[in-house]
Amino acid sequence: MSNLHNRKYLKPYRKHLRNNSTSAEACLWKILKSKGIGGYKFRRQHSVANYILDFYCPELQLAIELDGEPHADMVSIAIDTERNEFLNKNGITVFRYENRWVFEYPEVIIEDV
Repeated sequence: MSNLHNRKYLKPYRKHLRNNSTSAEACLWKILKSKGIGGYKFRRQHSVANYILDFYCPELQLAIELDGEPHADMVSIAIDTERNEFLNKNGITVFRYENRWVFEYPEVIIEDV
């Protein structure tokens, strides 16, 4: 499965996303970086196949996705479902939270991990 991870052609996109993170992503990254939860190392904007994950822990094979308003419509929900199914088939568990959870319920995210 290693050939699925961080494909070179996605590098500019990953870099752009890291340099232009949302406030929720920046806030969660402060919690996750430097092995901030359980000693687990997370990566920001890690790609698997053609998907770029907000946060990924290789040791746990865990992705954390933060969703804003654009993910609330039926088309986005269908795309996210397809994406989750692909990742699950490749052994990756996906935790998905609305952006506001990072600010309102960070302890839930920490406990889930």
